[in-house]
Amino acid sequence: MAHERILIVDDDPHVGAIVSQHLASLGYVCTQTRSGIEAAQLLERKPFDLVLTDLMLPDFSGEDLVRLSRLQKSTRPVLVISARTSVADKVELLRLGADDYLSKPFDLDELAARIEVQLRRPEPAESRSTIRFGDWVLDGTARTLVAKGKDIPLTRTEYNMVELLATNPNKIFSKEELYQLAWKEQNTAGDDTVSVHISHIRGKLKESGTDSYIQTVWGMGFRLTDIRE
Repeated sequence: MAHERILIVDDDPHVGAIVSQHLASLGYVCTQTRSGIEAAQLLERKPFDLVLTDLMLPDFSGEDLVRLSRLQKSTRPVLVISARTSVADKVELLRLGADDYLSKPFDLDELAARIEVQLRRPEPAESRSTIRFGDWVLDGTARTLVAKGKDIPLTRTEYNMVELLATNPNKIFSKEELYQLAWKEQNTAGDDTVSVHISHIRGKLKESGTDSYIQTVWGMGFRLTDIRE
C-alpha cells in the first residue's frame, strides 16, 4: 500500500475533502489546504512526494506553486487540476514545469492512476546506471543530468524522457511511444504534451550547447543524435 505524502491545494473545501478521502483510502498520506500561500509555506517546511493543485486560488496561484517547486529544484511531481481546459492553458503549464494536467470535472480513479504513474519509481537496474552520451552524464540513482559540466534541473517526467532517449541513441520514438514509455500509460493528452516537454528540455540544455542532441525527425518523432558520426 502507498505511503507517499501528497499536498492537496484547492480552495473548494468540498473538492479537497473528496480527493483527500479517496487518496487516503488508497494509502496516501494527504495534507489539505485551501490557501496557495499556506501551500508555499508547507513546501518550504515539509517534504512532500507530490503536489496536487488547482489553478484558481485566491492568494497564490497554482502557476505560482509550479514555479516555486521548480525554483526549489525539486524533482517532486506537480499535477494540476483545473476547470480551465484550453490547449493554451495546458501548454503554458507544461512549459512552467507541471508534470501533468487533469481537467475538472475528473474521475477519482483516473486521478489516482495519474498520481501512481508520477510516483512510480524506476526499476532497480535503471536506478544503478550511469549513462553517458557525448557531453551528457545521467545519474540513474540521483536521476540527474549534467551537460558539459552544467547541472540541468529536470522534472521527473523530463528526466524519464531524456533517459529513454539516452539509452536508445539514434532510435526514433514517435510522440505516442515517448508518451507511453515516459508516462507508463496511454496518451490521452494529445501530441502537444510531448512536444512541449521536448521544447522545455531543449530550452534548459541551450546554455550547455547540447540542445541539438535531441533531433526532430519530421513526420516521425524524436531521437537522440549520434554525435560521434
